[in-house]
Amino acid sequence: MITLSHLTKRFNSLVAVNDVCLEVAQGELFGFLGPNGAGKTTTIKMMAGLMQPTSGSVAISSRDIAQDPEAAKQITGFIPDRPYLYGKLTAREFLHFISGLYRVPQAEAEERIAQLLELFNLTQWADELIEGFSHGMKQRLVMSSALIHRPRVLIVDEPMVGLDPAGAKLVKRIFKGLCEAGVTVFMSTHTLEIAEEMCGRIGIIQDGRLIAAGTIKELREMSGAMGRRLEEIFFKLTGEQEMGALIEALRL
Repeated sequence: MITLSHLTKRFNSLVAVNDVCLEVAQGELFGFLGPNGAGKTTTIKMMAGLMQPTSGSVAISSRDIAQDPEAAKQITGFIPDRPYLYGKLTAREFLHFISGLYRVPQAEAEERIAQLLELFNLTQWADELIEGFSHGMKQRLVMSSALIHRPRVLIVDEPMVGLDPAGAKLVKRIFKGLCEAGVTVFMSTHTLEIAEEMCGRIGIIQDGRLIAAGTIKELREMSGAMGRRLEEIFFKLTGEQEMGALIEALRL
C-alpha cells in the first residue's frame, strides 16, 4: 500500500532524508522510530504530500503522490504532530468542512460524523467551539477528521501526545481495528513501548537513513540483543547510550 523509492530530501547542504526505500503492506501497522532530527517528520510530510522530495518517490496504493496527488490523498488520512484547527468552528462544523474537502456525500457525511463523534467520546461537545477544547479533545477531533472519508492508508505523527490514559487506550484499539479491516497504518512515535506493543514491523531512521526495518524478532537478530525489549534494541542499533549509563558516567 505504501512504497517509498529512494526518497531523498535536501535543505541546502543538509540531507534530512537520504535514499529511503521501504514498503508497507495492506493492513500493516508499521512503526517509524528515530532520534530527534533523524528525519521522521520530514519523511511523513513527503508521504502526506505536504513537502516535495528532492528525489525519489512516494506511492500510496500505486498512486504517486507527486504525479497524482488528488487520487493519493483521496485514500489517505493524515494526523500531524501539530494539527491546525479552526477554533471558531464547532466540532461538528469542522468535520462537515473536512468531509466536503473529501467530497463525502451529505447524507453519508452526517452519518459518519455522528459515528466518529461517538467513537471518540466527543458527542456532548459536538456543537461547542473548538477553541474551548483541551489538547486531548483536539487530538481526538483531528483523528476523527482523518477518518471521515474512510481512508485505506492512515499516516500518523506522534498520535498519543496529549492524550490521557483512557484516550490512548481508545486510540490503540481503533488503530488495531482499522488494521484488522485492511487499513494500513504508518505511525511515527518516540514512545518505544507503544511501538513494541502495537506494531507488527518497525523501521528505524537515523541521520536521514533507514538503518533497520523488520519485526521485533528480526530487529533483535540485527542488533544482537536477543530476548531484549525494543528500548535496548533501539539503543544498540542507533549507537545511543541509555540514560542510566550517562547518569552513571556523570555521577549525577
